[in-house]
Amino acid sequence: MSSKVHTKYICSNCGAETLKWMGRCPQCGEWNTLEERVETMAPKSLGPSLSANLQSNAKPQKLSAIHFNGDKRILLHMNEVDRPLGGGIVKGSVILWGGEPGIGKSTLILQICHAMASQGESVLYCSGEESEIQVKLRAERLHVNDENCYIYAGSSIDGILQEAENLKPSMLVIDSIQTMYISGVDSPMGSPAQIRDCTSALVRFAKRTNISVMIVGHVTKEGNLAGPRILEHMVDVVFYLEGDRSYQFRVLRTVKNRFGSTAESGLFVMEGNGLKGIEDPSKYMLRNRSESAPGSMVVACMEGLRPVLVEMQALTVHSVLAIPRRIAAGYDYNRMIILLAVLEKRVRIPFSTDDVYLNVAGGFRVRETAADLGIALALVSVKKDIPLPGGLMALGEIGLTGEVMPVSKIGPRLKEAVKMKFDRFLLPEGNREEVTDFCKSHGLTGMLDSMVFIRHLSEALEYIR
Repeated sequence: MSSKVHTKYICSNCGAETLKWMGRCPQCGEWNTLEERVETMAPKSLGPSLSANLQSNAKPQKLSAIHFNGDKRILLHMNEVDRPLGGGIVKGSVILWGGEPGIGKSTLILQICHAMASQGESVLYCSGEESEIQVKLRAERLHVNDENCYIYAGSSIDGILQEAENLKPSMLVIDSIQTMYISGVDSPMGSPAQIRDCTSALVRFAKRTNISVMIVGHVTKEGNLAGPRILEHMVDVVFYLEGDRSYQFRVLRTVKNRFGSTAESGLFVMEGNGLKGIEDPSKYMLRNRSESAPGSMVVACMEGLRPVLVEMQALTVHSVLAIPRRIAAGYDYNRMIILLAVLEKRVRIPFSTDDVYLNVAGGFRVRETAADLGIALALVSVKKDIPLPGGLMALGEIGLTGEVMPVSKIGPRLKEAVKMKFDRFLLPEGNREEVTDFCKSHGLTGMLDSMVFIRHLSEALEYIR
């Protein structure tokens, strides 16, 4: 029986397959991402597959009859990594790391290798992008020189798995999955088919041998992991290392975790000898703040389950353009436009003829609406050129009618603010009961006199006269 030639089109963004070319991918909606693939398909019989299934020893088991000896994890003693992992690395787990080029993924993973090797665990670090000498140069910069850490420069998954079978390390590192290929797949390196099949082979290897696998992945210009979307579903944990390369601050965000909470995150600062965990992020973010400048306001944001105090800086100047500039760094641009519209319509403070600039100091990125009230006060403060009172913090989400709506997790936010010596608060009326209970349970009833609960944005502007 002769082989058949089959032509199909694969989306380079999500991995979807179609039988004919289209200008737009029917799955992810991206334009001009369908690439032609010509495959030669040999005739296959169902016999071997059926025989393999019959030889399998796997049988259904009752859930109550399945036993395990606790949650076996490898503790790294790196708090900012152990916490997002859920308390350490689970043996046999597959962890996927994403992030922009140069953000520090390989640096952090090499530090994790050092942490494991220091405990007597062996690690196999496989690089498809760098030679052994290049990895060694980075290791010297990080002061990593462990006998239990093995370096392998190669791109063949078949060869890597064979070396891992022989060495039997506690952890296997693949840097990166886009530079790997597996035999039997007639697709170029980095294609969705190669990425999918390479990852599938690594997942099967991890579950069979109980060896943890860390996979580094590239990201697209939109910030998503390159390759088919199924990649994130196949692994156990998905991490994103984020931050502005102009700053030293880095955030390790958890997108998926089968063994812990996705609300946890790790905070780092990039130094000359690698990434260092930040024990007190609020102190780090406010270390250079000047309290007497108009347009400066501190807000308490939640990074996962941890409160972080960050400084919001606003600046407005009269515009010489027909359409004024609106620039936001570290904050959602569309949210800033909404706040400017509410200020102009509901409290009659015009910004339509001003250039407006908003910046989150230190490279932090604010992702929640609890900072709305603080940002609005910073904008009005710089507009009127009046500094805000020292020790003042404002929390609240602003609606389109100008009402100040309650925020979540206000207790941890207040606790962090008190630790950083803030003693005056503007809070939503909807949080009054929760704040009162929190202060009573933590012995802070004396602070209730310094808290003002407001319903509308106009009440908060009385602090700027």
